[in-house]
Amino acid sequence: MELTVAQMAEGVRRANHAMVDLEQALNAADAKLGDGDTGSMLVRVIGGMAAAAPETATSVSEAFGKLARAGMSATGSSLGTLFAGAMLLLAKQTKDRPVDWADLSALVGAARDGMMARGGAKLGDKTVLDMMDALAAALEGKTDAAQAGKAGIEAAERTLEAYRDRPCKMGRAKFFSEKSVGLDDPGMLAFAGLVRALATAK
Repeated sequence: MELTVAQMAEGVRRANHAMVDLEQALNAADAKLGDGDTGSMLVRVIGGMAAAAPETATSVSEAFGKLARAGMSATGSSLGTLFAGAMLLLAKQTKDRPVDWADLSALVGAARDGMMARGGAKLGDKTVLDMMDALAAALEGKTDAAQAGKAGIEAAERTLEAYRDRPCKMGRAKFFSEKSVGLDDPGMLAFAGLVRALATAK
């Protein structure tokens, strides 16, 4: 089943709406391991993406491009910049071709690899990359929104649980490695919250 621009725009709307509830929870989680602004940064990035009107794009590739430019304009933070850079990579990967839901696993994997190359983190460091890796695996063989949503939520919850008692090895949180054991990485927590928002209609 083909992924449409309208579905992407609805996903951005849901993510933007979810940040109303997620912002302070993410800031509080980040304050334990970093500078406490993950939620506020994502409010700027995702709010900018929603304001970019992705629904006016004429293709999935153009919609990813709009989201990338809006994200880059909204933040100078490392996570936000990596997030926007991933959108730009996806714009290039989907140019001049239709995109099916079955393509999402490979696209999430490509975004993961792009962020890994640019940011320097690796799998197992307890970052958002581990969440993306789990999502890419979970999306394999999923051919519509319902299948992808169910698999995504299960993967996000399973990955948070698997990494909670491991130490953070990247970013500001690595300086609090011992303290990070038993806590969720704020980037992983944000990604899980957004996956739930994308998969759950409101």
